[in-house]
Amino acid sequence: MKISCIGAGYVGCVTGTAFAALGYRTTIIDINSQRIDALINGRSPIYEPGLDILIKKTIGNTLYADYSYNYVSNSDVIFIAVGTPSTNGGNVDLSYVEIAAKNIGENLNPFGFTVIVNKSTVPVGTADLVTTIIEETSGLKNGKQFAVVSNPEFLREGYALEDVFLPDRIVVGSNSEKASQIMKKLYSKIVTREGFNTFSDVITLNRKCHPSLPRYYETDVKSSEMIKYASNAFLAVKISYINEVARLSDALGANALDVARGMGMDSRIGEKFLEVSSGWSGSCFPKDTSEFLLTSQQENCELSIVASAIKSNKEMHDYCISKAVRSLGTLNNRTIGILGLTFKPNTDDARNTQASYIIEMLLKNGATVKVHDPQGAEMFKSLNGHLDIEYCSDPLDVFTEAEAVMLLTHWSEYLYIHWEDAFKRMHNPYFLDTRNYLKDIGLSDIGFYYEGIGVPSHKQSVTTSAASLIKI
Repeated sequence: MKISCIGAGYVGCVTGTAFAALGYRTTIIDINSQRIDALINGRSPIYEPGLDILIKKTIGNTLYADYSYNYVSNSDVIFIAVGTPSTNGGNVDLSYVEIAAKNIGENLNPFGFTVIVNKSTVPVGTADLVTTIIEETSGLKNGKQFAVVSNPEFLREGYALEDVFLPDRIVVGSNSEKASQIMKKLYSKIVTREGFNTFSDVITLNRKCHPSLPRYYETDVKSSEMIKYASNAFLAVKISYINEVARLSDALGANALDVARGMGMDSRIGEKFLEVSSGWSGSCFPKDTSEFLLTSQQENCELSIVASAIKSNKEMHDYCISKAVRSLGTLNNRTIGILGLTFKPNTDDARNTQASYIIEMLLKNGATVKVHDPQGAEMFKSLNGHLDIEYCSDPLDVFTEAEAVMLLTHWSEYLYIHWEDAFKRMHNPYFLDTRNYLKDIGLSDIGFYYEGIGVPSHKQSVTTSAASLIKI
């Protein structure tokens, strides 16, 4: 079975490389010359732990990369894994999907049967759109020479290889029996873990025990398309909820971490995504929740819980800023250090992160801001060129003359900062840990005024709303 994967970004690069590692001849296609050149030379165009190793093992053997759609004509399965950014109105921009569908149609093999797979996160009904474009472009018949299926990705950046090889579930939406059989055959090695030992050395296992075999779940196309949105929206709601609990814990003197742990012991709730933070962000949750909510509003079936989660999430960003205000009295003419620009560790993805919002609000309130991130600084700078901030190559530099330092992303590197040196560099040793990541390393013993979120501190809680303390 031969595979083409359109798109060499986070989803396409991981998906294409994974199937190549499973022994399928796979070609990753992208118009971005830098990404393709990196792949051809055995390098990953994105930062994802273990991916470089896997690319070096497979490139030129089962993995190939090219700019041309000519390879589509020899493919049995074609994944569409292009970007689907949000428009200003909150809708998904499907222009890259439409371009990919047109190019596929122009190169599709008329003498075989090809399965086109929507891997990107797309609104309900996108498979119909792709089908129409391919039919009009190729002159071929849906169900006869090709079929379009939905196979949403559930990859966590930073653990993408683990998730592609050891998934909880594989969801395939298809209205074609022939396409369903091809997809089932394609995923058979993952479902059975055939040849697992060949690539297990590059997977960062982050589970307490060896996971059970994944569930292979088949449904119709539209239900499959909705599953991804419904899943991400639910997780966003769960995060917003525990963050609200953390804010109430601050006010009442309770410990939100203990509350979350006690809640998570209930099997109906579970412990995952009950982690206090400065709020959810990144390239998926903000985009997916906005699109899901907008779709519900357009259908006069508003998802009010999702709407509340979005509102609550912004309030959490503001709450973190207000914690600094309460300690410093004002942000005007204060120097604030920021540790972490990506939405999570182990990725260089700095799209739509909480850091961009928080930093903008700090600047708006008169602060001077210095930042550091082990992998995401370059992308963050390219996306936020309007922000007048100082980028530091050494995390210690964000502490120099700072009145406050905020940890936004829990990179493991930050555990090993020379904290005595960091303390001496600060003008005022206030440290806000929005992830409660460093609570056990004794920063208070060094002399820091250390604050977490939703955990007791030596400073009396204040219930003033964030909106009254900062300019919104």
